[in-house]
Amino acid sequence: MVQWLLWEIRGNGLPDPGGHSFSNYSYVSLHPGRKKAPRSPSYDKYYHNDYNAYSEGKDCAVFVQKKDPYLTLNSFEGSNGVCITYADVNSAFYKARERLGYESPRKNSFETQEINQLAQVIEETTRILAHEYSLTNDAIYYALPMIDTSKTIIDKYCPDFLKSSNCEVKRYREYNSGCNNLEMSHWGSALAPFRRLIPPQYADGISKPRVAKDGSPLPSPRIVSNTIHTDIGLHDHLVTTFEIAWGQITDHDFSLTGESKDPETKMDPVCCGHGRKHPACFPIEIPYDDPFYSKFGKTCHEFARSTASLKYQCKLGPRSQIDEITSVIDMNFAYGSSKGRADRLRLFEGGLMKTLPVFRKYGLKDLLPIRLKTPDDGCIRPAKDVYCFQAGDNRVNEQLVLSGLHLIMLREHNRAAKELSKINPHWDDERLFQETRHIMSAVNQHITYNEYLPVTLGREVMEKWGLVLEKKDYFYGYDPKVNPSATNAFITSAFRFGHSLLPTAVERWSVKHRYIGSQRLSQMLRQPFDLYKPGYVDQYLMGLANQVAQAMDDFVTSEVTNHLFQDPAKKFGLDLAAINMQRGRDHGVPGFNFYREFCGLPKAQTWYDFVGVFSNETLYKYMSIYKHPDDIDLWSGGVSELSAPGKLVGPTFSCIIAGTIPCSSVW
Repeated sequence: MVQWLLWEIRGNGLPDPGGHSFSNYSYVSLHPGRKKAPRSPSYDKYYHNDYNAYSEGKDCAVFVQKKDPYLTLNSFEGSNGVCITYADVNSAFYKARERLGYESPRKNSFETQEINQLAQVIEETTRILAHEYSLTNDAIYYALPMIDTSKTIIDKYCPDFLKSSNCEVKRYREYNSGCNNLEMSHWGSALAPFRRLIPPQYADGISKPRVAKDGSPLPSPRIVSNTIHTDIGLHDHLVTTFEIAWGQITDHDFSLTGESKDPETKMDPVCCGHGRKHPACFPIEIPYDDPFYSKFGKTCHEFARSTASLKYQCKLGPRSQIDEITSVIDMNFAYGSSKGRADRLRLFEGGLMKTLPVFRKYGLKDLLPIRLKTPDDGCIRPAKDVYCFQAGDNRVNEQLVLSGLHLIMLREHNRAAKELSKINPHWDDERLFQETRHIMSAVNQHITYNEYLPVTLGREVMEKWGLVLEKKDYFYGYDPKVNPSATNAFITSAFRFGHSLLPTAVERWSVKHRYIGSQRLSQMLRQPFDLYKPGYVDQYLMGLANQVAQAMDDFVTSEVTNHLFQDPAKKFGLDLAAINMQRGRDHGVPGFNFYREFCGLPKAQTWYDFVGVFSNETLYKYMSIYKHPDDIDLWSGGVSELSAPGKLVGPTFSCIIAGTIPCSSVW
C-alpha cells in the first residue's frame, strides 16, 4: 500500500527530536521512491550480509520539493523534486566508511573519540549525498536530518543512548543526566551534541570552518585580537571579580567541548611546526609583524578543531560538536558526569567526599584531594613532588581562584552531609550522599539565579525571560518539549563574556577587608599551588569579594591575550581572545550580525547601521579589518556591544544567555 506523509512544522519554534528549531517553513514530504541507488564497488564484497538486510530501502527517505524556494536543487527531468532513498543513504554510508577506514563495531559504551570517529563517517555520508544531489545548505541542514536513520545501516552503529529508551522514574538524577527527560532521554545528558539557535555557517554547508560573506578567508583572529581587544585596563565598579569566578565554575557545570587528541600521545595535537599534521589541525595565523609574538619568531598559534558529535538517532546533517558533561546545573564540577568518576571522589562513609587533610594538625580545614593519576594533565607543576588537585571536572586547576571555589563547595557538601547524618542517623552512606548532592545542586542553582544572573542580565531581562525566582511555593514551569542542551552560540561566545572582565592580577584581602597583596593572573593559570599555604584560601576568597573587575567592553588583559597558560620557562603563552574566535569559526557559528537579527534587533546592512551598537572607535577598527558587517565574529561583537545601564552584557549576549540558562535549571 502506498503511503504519503507530509511533515509540516510551522511557527512554534519548538525543537524537533533532532534538536533543530523550525519556524514558518514547510520543508519536505516523504513518499515512495523512484529509483535504486548505485552501490559502492566493494559494497557486496565486504558488506554482503548488511546489504541483504538493508538493500530493500527503495522508498524515499526524504523528498525535497523543487518548488520550495528554500530547498532548490538539481532535480530529475520531469519531476517536481529529488527523492533520496534509504538505499542511497546506505550506499553513501558505506562509501564514507571505506574512505575513512572506519571498522569499529558498535559498542554499548561510547567515549568521545569513538563518537568522533562515527560522527565523521556520518559527516562524510552527508557530504556524499550533498554532492550527488547538489543539495543547498538549507537542504543539508533542514531536509537531511529528517531521514529516519533507524531504517538504514547507520542504526547498527548508533549508540543506544542516542535513541529513545525506556526511562524509570527515580529519586536521584543519573550522574550523566540521562533520563532527566523521560521521553527524550539524551536531552541535556553527557555526550549529547550542542544545540543551535540558527543554522550553522560552514564554508561548504557541512563542516569546513566559516569564511567571509564574499567567500574569502576571514581575518586572522590574532589580527582581530590585536586590533580590537587590546589591554586598556578600565575598571567597572558594578561587579567584583567574584562575578568572573562564579561565571567560570557555572560554565564548567554545563559545558565541556570534546577535544581532538593525538592517537599516539593522547595529548593535544601539535599543529605548528614541521611534520605530518593531525587532521583536526586548524592553527591560527600570526602576522610576521605581530607586536608581541614577533619578538619570539612565532607565526603560528596552536589550535585543533573540536571533535565531531553524533545527533539524535545518528541523523545526517552538518557537523555538530559534543558536550562531554551534563548541560544542566547539577554541580557535576564537584561530582562528575559519570558514576565511575563520582565513585573515585567519594569516601563511602557518612555521605562524605574525599579531602586532603594536610592542615588538620594546624586546626585548619582540608583541601581538595590531589591528582595522582596523569598529574600533568591541565597542570604546570614546578617539581615532580608537587601535585595539582582532583575534582569532578578536569579543569579544576585552570586557575587558582577556580580551585578555591571548588574547595568551598566540597567543604559545604561534607558539612551538609554531617548535619544530615545527625538529623537522620538511620540513613546509610548512599542516601546521605545522594540527598546532600540533591541539596547542593539546589544551592548552586539558587546562587546562579538569585545573585549571579541579575547582575549579569539586569532585572528587566530576568523578568522578560521568566528567570526571577519564586518568593514562595514551587516552580511548576517544567516543559518536557524544551531541549536543555547548551547551545553552540552560548558555549563558544556568549558565556565567554567574562574574559573581558579578567584582571591583570588577582588580589588577596584579609577577613577585615584590607588589601594584602596580589599575583599576576598568568602565574596562577594551571598553577594553584598557593592553596597549599595556610590561610591563603580565605585571602583569595576575600579578594574575590573586594577586588573590582575590569570593565565589560572590548578590552582584554594581555595576561590572557599574550600569556595564557604560559610555561614558567617561556616568556609567551596563548591568546584567549583569538582562541574564542577560532572556536566559533570551527563550530560554524554565524557572525554577530545574524544573532542580532535572531534576537529581534536590527541587522546591519551597512557599517553605519552599527552606530550606537559599538563605540565609534571600535566601529572604525572593525571597518579596517572585516570586509562586511556579517563577518564580525560573534564573541568579538558580543563583548564590544554597548550595554544599557544596570546590565553587564549587551542585548545580543543577554538574549543568548537568557535563552539558554533557563534550560539548565531543571532537577
